[in-house]
Amino acid sequence: MHLDLHAQPLLMHLAAPFQIARGTQHTAENLLVRVQYGEAAGFGEAAPRGYFGETLATALAACEAYGPVLGDDPFSIDRISARLATTLSQHASVRAAIDMALYDLVGKRLGVPVFRLLGLDGTALPLTSFTIAIDAPEDMARKAAASPYPILKIKLGTADDLAIIRAIRGASSARLRVDANAGWSVKTALRMVEALAPYDIELIEQPIPPGDLAGLRLIRERSPIPIFADESCRTAADIPALAGAVDGVNVKLAKCGGIGPALKLIHT
Repeated sequence: MHLDLHAQPLLMHLAAPFQIARGTQHTAENLLVRVQYGEAAGFGEAAPRGYFGETLATALAACEAYGPVLGDDPFSIDRISARLATTLSQHASVRAAIDMALYDLVGKRLGVPVFRLLGLDGTALPLTSFTIAIDAPEDMARKAAASPYPILKIKLGTADDLAIIRAIRGASSARLRVDANAGWSVKTALRMVEALAPYDIELIEQPIPPGDLAGLRLIRERSPIPIFADESCRTAADIPALAGAVDGVNVKLAKCGGIGPALKLIHT
């Protein structure tokens, strides 16, 4: 039997606009991927990111062009992932969707959930954060106050950043993480890390554009708050250069290429 790849658009209209430092999103143009192997099928989802040069159209084209290279062994996930890393080097979200679908397919073939395949304990899940998108400070504070989640990620990168954090901290006792989405200059970031220190911020994510490692290192040296990389870290190959420049990295399947690549990134 051969592994057959099928893809279809998954268009979603957001209940509310989602704004970050780089712009505002009203819809999510994702891709639903299915890998078929006989009667069994595994599913994955791609979230193409324009920031990394992906669109829904290019993702669909990539699936159509490179579906035939999957081969005939659903258990050869690492080999397939390595091949796709070469043929689909610019389409990490598509690689992630295929990787997810293969893990899903193998899990179904073996009759076990994916966390068992990975040797993980499904009862000890770490907490993640709920994101509050950019809005007027009072509206962000209202959303934070209404949120039942214990950890909030606050999107910043505006002229009102300090007012936003003041308003949210006044309305919520949740653990706060800040994400500037590369929206600050080094000068602004140095000022903001000092200004945010009294508000019990757990970490600051990607304060400046990803190409400026020297800037990240300077900010980390002067910041009383841990600095994390997101856009600056896509795969395991990015880790050595970031050592000493940041305190941690944000690992995303759609950014690194899937579950397998994410594990390699974490191990590195």
